[in-house]
Amino acid sequence: MPAGEAVDLSVRVGALRLRNPILLASGTVGYGEEIARLIDLNRIGGIVVKGLSLEPHEGNPPPRIAETPAGMLNSIGLQNIGVEAFVRDKLPLLERYELAVIANVWGRTVAEYVAVAERLDRVSGVHALELNISCPNIKQGGISFGKDPEATYEVTAAVRAATRKPLWVKLAPGVTDVTAIARAAERAGADALSAINTIRGMAIDVARRRPLLATVVGGLSGPALFPLALRVAHEVSVCTSVPVIGIGGIHDLQHVLQFMIAGCCAVQIGTANFYDPTISQRLVVELERWCEREGIVSIREIIGSLELDP
Repeated sequence: MPAGEAVDLSVRVGALRLRNPILLASGTVGYGEEIARLIDLNRIGGIVVKGLSLEPHEGNPPPRIAETPAGMLNSIGLQNIGVEAFVRDKLPLLERYELAVIANVWGRTVAEYVAVAERLDRVSGVHALELNISCPNIKQGGISFGKDPEATYEVTAAVRAATRKPLWVKLAPGVTDVTAIARAAERAGADALSAINTIRGMAIDVARRRPLLATVVGGLSGPALFPLALRVAHEVSVCTSVPVIGIGGIHDLQHVLQFMIAGCCAVQIGTANFYDPTISQRLVVELERWCEREGIVSIREIIGSLELDP
């Protein structure tokens, strides 16, 4: 790299330009209030806020968090304040910062997904929607739409018709063929695919002979998920022509680079925010320094650069 030339960390997710590829994942930083006290939100690419439904939702009963080796289980059940309260009470804080705000959207029915999307379509402070069709912790909605290509197509197409904003679809790993789901979302009009959500798991309190979660099973996240998430993200990037955002187990720069080399244009930091809340801002700095050492002028050079034997 020529001396004095700055590294360009900007990336594009379809029509949406991000300052850099580091995003905060939905469900791990709420609506941004707490994390804004710990990092400079102007330094990261964007935030995906906690999943929003048409009406407030209490989520699942406790206990709903359990630690596991190299990860954690959660069964929060998409607790949230509802889309109206988010627009009124939470979004004004995020609008103070120069970062992309992506609203994660869910519903029990297609009509509910559409209603939330229509409401957010009228809000200038939201830059994209992430369709959550992959949450394993609710009885209706979520993964019930994300495990069948026809259902995926139906809900994605309905939301696509309801909004002009960029539409990302968040995929579940625990399906028979994730590539079929990915292609269905692409055909229905998805602008990008987020890969992956958590995968179902459980843990038992041996002394009490009881599950550690009230719902028995929950979503596994954290470093244990990384190899699976990387594999799925790569498969999705190969089988579709839309941008892919990598999610799952990221806790250092090497993980970010692996996702991008595998074909992802951006990544989302999730569980690591709980034990290292400044990790996202630090990763931006580390990514820039790595590019400088490697003589890389633009981070876009490494996206999809994986070399495979012929």
